[in-house]
Amino acid sequence: MTATGTTTLLGIAAEKALAVPGVIGLQPRLAHRLAAAAAPTRAGTTPNHTSPEAGIRADRAPDGSGWHIEVRCVLAEGRRALDTARNVHDRVRTAVISHLAALGVPEPVTVAVTVTRIADRYDAA
Repeated sequence: MTATGTTTLLGIAAEKALAVPGVIGLQPRLAHRLAAAAAPTRAGTTPNHTSPEAGIRADRAPDGSGWHIEVRCVLAEGRRALDTARNVHDRVRTAVISHLAALGVPEPVTVAVTVTRIADRYDAA
């Protein structure tokens, strides 16, 4: 799959993860946050804005036998973290498998969900 395909997988995973009740945002990895902070900003842009896809990582399995998707979530307080993480896992995995099957390249997909923090709904993700 090409880089464009990987970008599509990131978008699909982000969309499905953010649709899960209790997920208030996706947390970018440290490397992405540092790169965004170091990048020059243009006038009129928000310097700390990152795309939702920054909280998703999609890699080919080391042996080339499928995909590994990592989702880093910020959850709303008052929700059971385990139930929410399982819901994210199931929705993302189902959506990515369906997408790959629609392209005619059904492959195994593993999904890891990491809860990076639990925050008040009004706390910026």
